[in-house]
Amino acid sequence: MEELAKEAGIPVRTVRFYRERGLISPPRREGRIAWYDDHHLARLRTITGLLERGHTLTGIADLARTFESGRDVAEVLGLGEPSEETPVRLTPEQLADYFEGESTPENLALAMELGYLGTDGAEIVHISRRLLDVSAELVREGVPLAAVLATGRHVREHAEALADLFVSVLQEHGAETDPEPPQLRPLARAVVDAELSMALDRRLRREKPEPEEK
Repeated sequence: MEELAKEAGIPVRTVRFYRERGLISPPRREGRIAWYDDHHLARLRTITGLLERGHTLTGIADLARTFESGRDVAEVLGLGEPSEETPVRLTPEQLADYFEGESTPENLALAMELGYLGTDGAEIVHISRRLLDVSAELVREGVPLAAVLATGRHVREHAEALADLFVSVLQEHGAETDPEPPQLRPLARAVVDAELSMALDRRLRREKPEPEEK
């Protein structure tokens, strides 16, 4: 424990306190010797980083339980990485910086349930760089992360229906031999992007106030 505390740059009594609070896991024991490893050191550095960002020890303990009970990266990515999306590896501190004040256990549990986040040892993996960046931008614009995640759930339902539609159309008209025709993704994206753009135009026009008569 003394060696671990020295490596982490904190007092031994602090390490002992964290052990008593369940913030770090018990060491591996061989007789009377307790062995701490890199996982313990990473957890201590994470705790220090989160404390510096304003999290409380109670909140950090809740976050730790959320990560430990969440889905691992193999479950999130399935048999392989997404074919077009780029996963992002983050420390808990980096994730807290993305969503300052919004990285609550409840939000993280929802993100894991949706398959956006998984864990890989001491790291967190977000399944999509694009989704991570746009989610963080929405939070910076004042949209609560809980609302962003709830919206993501609804968008996914519609996206699944759109994917089924495009695959069915192409399979019905001559693409049965290729499970993913090369034209599928660009064509589907182009149609959805154009239709969504026009739908936003129509929606915003309805919201625009009528000019006052003089």
